[in-house]
Amino acid sequence: MTHNDPERTPPNEKSFVSRAGAKLDHAIETFDLDVSDWRCADFGCNVGGFTDCLLQRGATSVVALDTGRGVLDWKLRSDDRVEVRERTNALHAAPCSDGVDLVVVDLAWTPQRLAIPAALPWLAASGGRRILSLIKPHYELQDDEKTLLDRGFLPHEHAPAVLERVLESMPGLGVEVIGHTRSPLVGGKTSRRRGVPGNLEFVALLRPTEATKITA
Repeated sequence: MTHNDPERTPPNEKSFVSRAGAKLDHAIETFDLDVSDWRCADFGCNVGGFTDCLLQRGATSVVALDTGRGVLDWKLRSDDRVEVRERTNALHAAPCSDGVDLVVVDLAWTPQRLAIPAALPWLAASGGRRILSLIKPHYELQDDEKTLLDRGFLPHEHAPAVLERVLESMPGLGVEVIGHTRSPLVGGKTSRRRGVPGNLEFVALLRPTEATKITA
């Protein structure tokens, strides 16, 4: 697999402000998900690849949250459909008063056990009620597994088992797994700079379980 610059969309892909857009676009295509007219939230927007993808696919609005400042691409920052929340930790951010249809998640250094409970209160009581979360097995390791890491890289043969454990934990977080797919691109900007391959990543499509109380 060719390791392209992490902030550029690979050749022969749709044009997004960052390569993250191609990851989300692949998942939306795989799951045959129609986000037209949906209100969305982007946890960990960074440059805005996910936000860009959602808007190109017809989303009505996106709340873009990130702990950084000044990172979101100007094309998105100046778009009336985007509400920018900088210097904001998505794990503790107050949801929109009327909720959203979809939350997309790409939070660095954050395991799913923290990200998913934070996303649930953002979902409106009706509508799409979906979460698309980028699962990074190298962030999901238990303490006794961290010796598997080589300069931030988790060997690819270990990723599927970690992924399966994360997926099995989802009902305990209040969501059920509709499907999951491997990202067409590897992650790990830092790892590749250290001379090791990028990390495998996966996108999971989730919805609240019937027992989950949604607070909009």
